[in-house]
Amino acid sequence: MLSMSKPTEWPQINSTDSELEVICKLSRYYGSDPSIVLAGGGNTSCKIGDRLFVKASGTSLATITSDGFLKMDRTKLDQLVAAQLDDDPDTREAQYKAAISEARCEPEKGQRPSVEVLLHHIIPDTYVVHSHATIVNTLTCHTDGQQLAAEIFGDDIVWLPFVDPGFILGQELKRALDEYALKTGSSQCKAILMANHGLIVSGNDPEQIRVHTEEVLNKIEVRLGTDWQTQGFGSPFVHENSGRLVRTIAPALRGLFATPDDSTLSIVQFDDSDVALSIVGSQLGKSTACSGPLTPDQIVYCNSFPLWFEPQEDEEEEALIARLRAAVDQHVQATQFPPKIVLVAGVGLFAIGNDINQAHTTKLLYLDAIKIMAGATQLGGVNLLPDRDRQFIEDWEVEAYRKKVAAATSTSTGRLKNKIAIVTGAAQGFGLEIARGLGEEGAHIVLTDLNEAGASTAAAELCNLHGTRRSMGLPINVTDGESIQQCLDQIVRAYGGFDIFVSNAGVLKAESVITQSEADFDFVTDVNYKGYYLCVQKAAPILATQHKANPAYRSDIIQINSKSGLVGSKKNFAYAGSKFGGIGLTQSFALELVENNIKVNSICPGNFFDGPLWSDPENGLFVQYLRAGKVPDATTVEEVRHFYEAKVPMGRGCHAEDVVTAILYVIDQIYETGQAVPVTGGQDMLR
Repeated sequence: MLSMSKPTEWPQINSTDSELEVICKLSRYYGSDPSIVLAGGGNTSCKIGDRLFVKASGTSLATITSDGFLKMDRTKLDQLVAAQLDDDPDTREAQYKAAISEARCEPEKGQRPSVEVLLHHIIPDTYVVHSHATIVNTLTCHTDGQQLAAEIFGDDIVWLPFVDPGFILGQELKRALDEYALKTGSSQCKAILMANHGLIVSGNDPEQIRVHTEEVLNKIEVRLGTDWQTQGFGSPFVHENSGRLVRTIAPALRGLFATPDDSTLSIVQFDDSDVALSIVGSQLGKSTACSGPLTPDQIVYCNSFPLWFEPQEDEEEEALIARLRAAVDQHVQATQFPPKIVLVAGVGLFAIGNDINQAHTTKLLYLDAIKIMAGATQLGGVNLLPDRDRQFIEDWEVEAYRKKVAAATSTSTGRLKNKIAIVTGAAQGFGLEIARGLGEEGAHIVLTDLNEAGASTAAAELCNLHGTRRSMGLPINVTDGESIQQCLDQIVRAYGGFDIFVSNAGVLKAESVITQSEADFDFVTDVNYKGYYLCVQKAAPILATQHKANPAYRSDIIQINSKSGLVGSKKNFAYAGSKFGGIGLTQSFALELVENNIKVNSICPGNFFDGPLWSDPENGLFVQYLRAGKVPDATTVEEVRHFYEAKVPMGRGCHAEDVVTAILYVIDQIYETGQAVPVTGGQDMLR
């Protein structure tokens, strides 16, 4: 009956598995299901004699191993259960943290105990799985959640009201379990439902946990009915100009949320799924979203309040950015925190982070919150965290630690840390090598190419090297403005915009001017010359929007030209002409776009002899030049190669790292634009 799809099969539990091996398998199973656990949410434990093994803070359930569990002394935890701590919340928190830290058996490992360690200790069963399952939280965040839970589950569950985490929550759990035992004559319930928090299922064998978890989820789903995730707020209104608005708002938000030194913009992820549209498309959605948070996770990852923004009809970009800036300032004054979620009426959800993983996690957590709001609304009403509890979580050191852990997920380092770079013609050759080089310097890389499969494969390779979501591959036809726009729109949705556009896509048809067909000439000119113009025409407005939102920000458009753009090339006139023209475009673009702090430069590499352009055995330039008789007396490909290598004072062809070094130079050089930088080993020099 359950409509969730598990990402993995139920783990194979062997009779020889230790308790720690079993809880590892359970943790990975539930931790890999986003409907059960998102980001850092959830916790698991097992008991072995007088030791409690509980997931350490900052550890992911989806990938946890035995090393991710912290060993605790249950005798000392018993003493903590019976202790009398101070009534002052701040003093009590300090006492509690000191006590659970003291209860560690192996403090030298430096692991931080979960704040919920006492909860896991008090539950008598061997295995404990605490999760923040979305469908369960529709009930725990419902205004009459306790009464409805009693209707659905009878005496099978224990209900915990929302109280201060840590020591007070542990005491409340002990009281509730003692009352349950008196009422039912049993010390074991099927589940514990925690108001505005989540679900706890425990048992002395893993099968018991599986059965009880599925029973709880199924019964709530039966009560909710179908389409509960999107239908809580009615049929949504969708803005007719949403595409244009996304193209403006996402880059503007990147600019408004720059790092303090203004050198790196934030990452902004956009979502207009049915879930997101359900809340931004209705007044009920607005009032619900803006009233406050539902759960601690929402506060930690999304901040307590989203920013709600209303577009105006036919509004000019400058006016929209000004209103957006004012709205952000007002939000900070009112809430003391910058928004991590911006909800734009009729358009969608914008999630903001310092890097792609942070923005993505924020997006997922808020989409989860929307589902909970929608489900709770269908059940009869949303129960928000009271202001006192919200402020406690906002100010609580333990949750500040979780925020710190969440913020420390970036795998990006280097000169281009967290910059967004687009490379055209990146499925192979120079373009791929450029993409790899920029990725090594910390950039998020978007590889674009007519060869979509090749670009996607290369992007997956970069993600494996540098981290999830650090790269993406997209199709592009640089001779088609609509294709370019569609590609850039996808990038804006994924990252909010970009900082570096490398126009690398290029083709070559070498032949005599007397014999070359008009079609071949048009092909080379369309890709190398017209394609560059079209890419800049579509890319520049996005870069300009980021600058308008943040006047200190600068960006780069870099054309990969050629030494053939510096000096004519015999029997290669179409290519050389397009590259000469490209330098003219660079100089002209630079003069125009400097007002938006967009630097435009060309890199003029020498011959990349080892790449497919030159060395492909069927259509490489060595073969083409041999066929065209461009090298006198040459009868083999090797002789053609030697002829061209001998022209270079440094005795070799250009390498990809030479070009990447030049790209990094023009990015770093803030006082150069409109330049054509030779990278030719001395073969062609600046004039």
